[in-house]
Amino acid sequence: MKQSEIKELSVEELKEKMAHFKKQHADLKIAHAVTPLENPLQIRKARRTVAQLATELTKRDNQ
Repeated sequence: MKQSEIKELSVEELKEKMAHFKKQHADLKIAHAVTPLENPLQIRKARRTVAQLATELTKRDNQ
């Protein structure tokens, strides 16, 4: 997700998206351990998206 898209989301939507991407990241890691993924960069993308969402949530909590 782009940062501009993340800024437009509400707090509830951020939490839902974060849960979704955390699950996706875990699933990708398990799938990659069993059989190498065709595109292992998906793991990095999911991890970075989780970090961006967490950063935005923290930023909003501090305001």
